[in-house]
Amino acid sequence: MPRLTRLTPDTAVGASRDLLADLASRHGHLGDMVSTMAHSPAVLGGYLQLSRAMGRAELDRRISERISMAVQVRQGCGLCLDAHVEAARALGVSEEEIARACAGTSADPAIAAIVSLALQVHREPASITGEQITALREYGYSDRAIADVVGVVALNVLTGSFNLLAGLTPGSDTDE
Repeated sequence: MPRLTRLTPDTAVGASRDLLADLASRHGHLGDMVSTMAHSPAVLGGYLQLSRAMGRAELDRRISERISMAVQVRQGCGLCLDAHVEAARALGVSEEEIARACAGTSADPAIAAIVSLALQVHREPASITGEQITALREYGYSDRAIADVVGVVALNVLTGSFNLLAGLTPGSDTDE
């Protein structure tokens, strides 16, 4: 059961009204998360900016979706996990690899290494070693792609934490 109410361009005020109106005009649909985030124009604006920025990440999207699934399993946001599983499927990630990502790994050692790094960024970033970064470079990851991991994790912490706070769960989206 949602704990916070949804807002619309008609019920939101100030910057949130403008952000929601822009989203509605471009996409025609406002999901529960953004409609509820509109209570805080700072949170909504920050989410939109980070989301757009991460859309320009160097990290392959099939890898970032695996990272997102691994983080969301640990964070416990079913709404986010469902969205990332569907996105991974749409990108051609196999069901076996989706299951591995949810378990925090991959059959591909390079992908397993970067997913592992992401989980460390999520739970204990102070434990990351220079050897881990060197190993990622040896797998072919650039410094930019390695840095992108922090952005992917941060975006997932923001969305998952918000959805959990707001009580948003799978199937709660009323705009269908």
